[in-house]
Amino acid sequence: MPADKIAINVWLNEYPFPGFLDPLKEAAATFGAAHPEYEVNIQGRDFRTMPTHVARGIAKGETPDLVEFFYTSTQLALDTLGRDGEPLFTPIGPAIGGRTEILGEPVLVDDVIPAARDFFTGESGRIAMPPTASTVLLYANTTLLASAGVTSVPRTWAEVEAACRAVARLAGGPAHRIAWPNHMWMFLQAMAQQGGRLVDHDNGRSGRAEKISLVSDEMTAFFTWWQRLHRDGHFFYSGEQSDWMSCFKAFGEQGLAFILSSSVDASRLIRQGREAGFTVEAAPMPYNDEVPYAGNLMGGDGMWLAAGLDPARRDGALAFMQHVIKPEHAVEWHKFQGRLPITRTAVRLLEEEGWFTEHPERRVASDQLEASAGLPGTLGPIFGEFAGIQKEITSAMHDVLTGDAEPVARFTQANTEAQQLLDAYNAHCAGPPRRSPDSMKVAW
Repeated sequence: MPADKIAINVWLNEYPFPGFLDPLKEAAATFGAAHPEYEVNIQGRDFRTMPTHVARGIAKGETPDLVEFFYTSTQLALDTLGRDGEPLFTPIGPAIGGRTEILGEPVLVDDVIPAARDFFTGESGRIAMPPTASTVLLYANTTLLASAGVTSVPRTWAEVEAACRAVARLAGGPAHRIAWPNHMWMFLQAMAQQGGRLVDHDNGRSGRAEKISLVSDEMTAFFTWWQRLHRDGHFFYSGEQSDWMSCFKAFGEQGLAFILSSSVDASRLIRQGREAGFTVEAAPMPYNDEVPYAGNLMGGDGMWLAAGLDPARRDGALAFMQHVIKPEHAVEWHKFQGRLPITRTAVRLLEEEGWFTEHPERRVASDQLEASAGLPGTLGPIFGEFAGIQKEITSAMHDVLTGDAEPVARFTQANTEAQQLLDAYNAHCAGPPRRSPDSMKVAW
């Protein structure tokens, strides 16, 4: 690199999709062309091992200026310390400092879809920025539903049950009616829809989460509904936790009428159905009709700014962060990888060009997140030892589905184990003395 260039080193999460980072690498090239005094160096890291790579970089004195952490690692990022014993990352809100542009790049954080932007908020305000996001949708085999006399895709839990009963009455119909993986994301979404808080201190946003509740009214409503679907023969469970592929396979073979999955899967599932001779419709995730709908939360990554950068490097990093979410880049990212168009301007541009008219399934996720109430419960929780606590929750659900465990008793047991994990994490990190997390696991 020429000596007169200021290097901005960026570590981004890699996912197992062809060319996943290509749009961001192109954004780095256009940023360098617009700001020839800078050179942005992109390196991809597996999202599951990014915290480990960062920890190794700290040990060697080699840390990036910008780094992505998966949303489940938010507390981990907050607690990671540099070699000086101070937090490795600094909140982006104070770093931006009310500026409307940085190095001529418009500050676009306020244009980010609020449910995605505001997930990354804490005691110090905005702590990171999501360059993209996704959420959970319901996918329905409407060909099968029509055969069963179901004329619209269900929107609520009660409507799902009614539709499942109708499909079950079909002669030669599928063995099961609905599936989703036994995965933490589903619990978080159901809690958000009901406005429930998984942890205290405003879901970990007004202070470090210290207490967890796995037997709240909201959590209990979800896992008992899930158990009922399974008991009545509607829900398909492979017997393996986090088993996405068995759900996809069953749905693709018309062994199900419904599947809950990521919004990223919309185009693929619709194409899969078309090729197999049935119609698939993407719809919002069904909610508990016994309480007001509060909203769904995002999934995805946060882009974090390293602390202690000199002003030129700091502003270059912040400017690149805004450059990444410029409308043309957000639109390309959405079209290329199926992630949400992360800003409202990008959504409007796609609408104006007729993209959503041609691909209506790609609009559902944005509309779902826009419907969020923006409260601590709907934004989702921030807490430590996420992976271990996730394992306690999904193991409890596994026992309910496969071992006839009484759900409230089993989740009460899981709550005890989860609380011990959270207590140990907090005692280690919060100190005194403060310490970086000793577990780098992102999720199970």
